[in-house]
Amino acid sequence: MDLISQYNYIPNNSARNLKIAQSKNIALLVKGITNPFFNKMIRIIEQEIALRGYPLMISNVNDNSHELDIAIREAQDRNLCGAIIMGGSYNYSEEKFLQLGIPCVLVTISASEKVDPSIYSSVRIDDEKEGYRATNYLISLGHRRIGFLHHTPNENATPNTLRYNGYLRALKENGIPFDPGLVAINYTTDDTGYKVGFQLMKQLYTRNRDMTAVFAFADSLAIGAAKAVFSMGLSIPGDMSIIGFDGIEMTEYYQPSLDTIYQPSTEMALSSVEMLFDMLQGGESQHIVYDSVLLKRGSSKKIL
Repeated sequence: MDLISQYNYIPNNSARNLKIAQSKNIALLVKGITNPFFNKMIRIIEQEIALRGYPLMISNVNDNSHELDIAIREAQDRNLCGAIIMGGSYNYSEEKFLQLGIPCVLVTISASEKVDPSIYSSVRIDDEKEGYRATNYLISLGHRRIGFLHHTPNENATPNTLRYNGYLRALKENGIPFDPGLVAINYTTDDTGYKVGFQLMKQLYTRNRDMTAVFAFADSLAIGAAKAVFSMGLSIPGDMSIIGFDGIEMTEYYQPSLDTIYQPSTEMALSSVEMLFDMLQGGESQHIVYDSVLLKRGSSKKIL
């Protein structure tokens, strides 16, 4: 009040009305924007929203921040009319969605069953089922000593932990005892990319010389793992079979091309934009679970 008196401050009603009025601002919040799988989806979302005449603000959410908390703050500071959240965990509360107060679409993730599905939309795949599919494929080729390249353990459900659960279920249903020594875990907070896959693969093989196959929870790790295999004088798939997850373009052009679980990124990105604008126009929320495709390119082989 002293400052108001000192500077003779008079509120600008025009500015206040502009702030209060409904904007056309949309935010895309990405948990791990350096993830190669997200690149294509980000480009598509950016193009589709621009075609509709809406400005898009793209923000990276670091590992130490909660994406929905960031969305709430951005909605208040930037007067958003809608938000798309890409990546993250399934750890969302109904209270947070209500606090956000604008249409929101989750991409690659969803909220738990405790959250009212009518207050948000989502588009994703069934990560647990697809993790099971990848592991079961290696088992069908005769592999029994199958490694898993894992992200930092997290008490919250994430796409990566669900893929790991699929790995465990496939082992169990095929009567293969789980060996924790076959799981390489990234304990750093760095991006889980090529370098991490390289390091984890070398650690894993050093203590498991009888390992014949590896399932990496992301293609970037699979590419790094493949590089590590070659650096140790081994061949793919002769000495080691490898399968990744996501279906990024680089896995096709790597030598050799890598087997992977392909997520329909184009369809997922388009659906996220359509859902958001449907909600902006008063439509109901939607929840789509896409099927993935197992791409067999020759980096996994049948063994006796």
